[in-house]
Amino acid sequence: MIKQIAIAALTIGASILGTNNVQAQNTTATTTVNITLNDVISIDAGSTAIGNTVNFNYATSTDYNSDQTVTKANSLKVTSTKNFNVKVKAGGTNFVNGTNLIPVSVLTIKAATAPGTMGGTKSAVVLSSTDQTLVSNAPLGSALTLNLDYTIPAAKSSSSDILGKPAGTYTQTVTYTATAL
Repeated sequence: MIKQIAIAALTIGASILGTNNVQAQNTTATTTVNITLNDVISIDAGSTAIGNTVNFNYATSTDYNSDQTVTKANSLKVTSTKNFNVKVKAGGTNFVNGTNLIPVSVLTIKAATAPGTMGGTKSAVVLSSTDQTLVSNAPLGSALTLNLDYTIPAAKSSSSDILGKPAGTYTQTVTYTATAL
């Protein structure tokens, strides 16, 4: 009997002590999230200036006596985390066909009438082999587009810059550079 009373007392004591000694459980957790930013500026894929060709064709007298403009949509697509400039230059001083030359200054490059989503101050540039500012202080942004007009004015195509040159295709590269401010 003493054994039964002892077991009952221990059971009652454990029950009373156990209900007062409940351990708490975690109901929240905290995690640190880091966002690491780096300055970025790029001329993005989808820019038609990457690996594309601008063709001018002089086949009739009208062609030589009038302005010719080739518009290229999405010529440049730029992503930049800071305001930026866009510069342009030719790969040399002349369009070349063998030993025959046409000065690169016959070509003017400027933002098209519908310039795209890129802001900033846009300038018409008479092409040369030195960097010239096409867009200055463009605001930062993602996938900003610039549509460009390539123009050879009649004053150039009807001058000795082009007239009297041997028939053929004259070629030169044009390089665009976006630079963060």
